Amino acid sequence: MSLRIVFMGTPDFSVPTLAAIVAAGHHVVAAYSQPPRPAGRGMEPRKSPVHIHAELAGVPVHTPKSLRTAEAAEVFASHAADVAVVVAYGLILPKTILETPRFGCLNLHASALPRWRGAAPIQRAIMAGDPQTAAIVMRMEEGLDTGPVCLAETVEIALETTAGELHDKLSEDGARLMVEALRRLENGDLPSIPQIDVGVTYARKIEKDEAHIDFARPARAVHDTIRGLSPFPGAWFEFAVAGKCERIKVLRCEPIETSRPGRSPGEIVDEHLTVACAEGCIRLLELQRAGKRPMTASELLRGFPMPAGALCR
Repeated sequence: MSLRIVFMGTPDFSVPTLAAIVAAGHHVVAAYSQPPRPAGRGMEPRKSPVHIHAELAGVPVHTPKSLRTAEAAEVFASHAADVAVVVAYGLILPKTILETPRFGCLNLHASALPRWRGAAPIQRAIMAGDPQTAAIVMRMEEGLDTGPVCLAETVEIALETTAGELHDKLSEDGARLMVEALRRLENGDLPSIPQIDVGVTYARKIEKDEAHIDFARPARAVHDTIRGLSPFPGAWFEFAVAGKCERIKVLRCEPIETSRPGRSPGEIVDEHLTVACAEGCIRLLELQRAGKRPMTASELLRGFPMPAGALCR
């Protein structure tokens, strides 16, 4: 027996779950994704990763701008789905949609709920220095990530883990977890455990000004911000060369707890791109100049001098 499933997702993060559901033999009767957006140099409409994958799998794709209309509700109901699986879809599901599938809607969320409810749980967990997070399957309700938890799998966050690496790990683990949740849903033994009210935090979306590196913070906090924003949008600083200021992204670094007395925050203290912070230093390991490919610190320094004593602002 297989379930009739409506899949709802948009970015790369969602694709492994869609692929795993199809591979498990379930009948994905429709996929919902954000409408194509202008992208690239020509700003031509570009389909989302889920849209592309669903079409390749022979799944009909719907891209409504809203689910709050009577027409959208009617179309959704016409799929006669047993369950909707939602993974980073990007639109709010109104009550009429949530209650339409026979078994409701299951959501894959990338945090140890109730910690980091909301839009950017992967980045916020790393930026806060959390030692672990989780992939979670939950039943959806009208609140923001407030529904009961069905299954959870803890994921450790190493000191050097970037948001990109954690994104890929949670995406793959979450896909496997969702397939298990659907198996248990079919068998009638999928748990549903209410979230606790203690430790609730909200992962607000990343604002542009947060990507500007503030070296007047402790080295560990600077390090966590850099890896939490790597590779996208990329934490950056400005560096002046020949009277011209250039923005440089930092994709990897490491904290160095050794203090450098008398050094100003942002000051380069040696030939290895070690930069002073309010407490300790960070060593820049991988950087990217505007319009260039990512490169190691030694590669960058061959053609772009950043001497000791210069300031990263």
